[in-house]
Amino acid sequence: MMGYYIIAGAIFLVSTFVSRKLKSKFEYYSKVSLRNGLSGREIAEKMLADNGIYDVEVISTPGQLTDHYNPANKTVNLSEVVYNQRNASAAAVAAHEVGHAVQHATAYSWLKMRSAIVPAVGISSKFSNIVIMAGLFLSASGTVFGNTVFLAGIVLFGITTLFTFITLPVEYDASNRALAWLKNKNMVTPEEYKGSEDALKWAARTYLVAALGSLATLLYFVSIFLNRR
Repeated sequence: MMGYYIIAGAIFLVSTFVSRKLKSKFEYYSKVSLRNGLSGREIAEKMLADNGIYDVEVISTPGQLTDHYNPANKTVNLSEVVYNQRNASAAAVAAHEVGHAVQHATAYSWLKMRSAIVPAVGISSKFSNIVIMAGLFLSASGTVFGNTVFLAGIVLFGITTLFTFITLPVEYDASNRALAWLKNKNMVTPEEYKGSEDALKWAARTYLVAALGSLATLLYFVSIFLNRR
């Protein structure tokens, strides 16, 4: 299992670096005040209106970097600082989350695909590691069906990995929609746009690291399975 710990450690270090970089970027660009004086809530509401979406509510949610779009009740949930503040970071996050609302309204294929496998991911994320460990233990103890259990765990983990990769185009597309709207509608100055773009790039990298880390772990488990056959 030494290989697993090496992979997990490397993923943790890279993920920590990207996460800290993301927080520092948002803190830095939160000091770049918007010349138009609009808050994150007002940015979100305007982008929704400009896209002809009137059945989505913009609400405030507790915490930091807790912003998300909920397709179930059609709400753009903005963290308190994003909801109230009037800076490049708030504009970037608010527009990005509305980007997901636009995806939902236009039946964006990757978003539909991600939503379709959410139930399966909920199960796989809870049980994949347990089943994998059980399979490894049973195989080591010489149990006949140990490899079958191990393979079942790999399949479950594969569903989670698939989800992380489907998430990538969803997140990148939402950022592209946000940046295009901010620029085309002259919502921000060139300096403010640069800050919004940089912040969203680092946010996207967190999803990229998660996907690559999940894939590396999956391939490691697959290699173990193949070597035990």
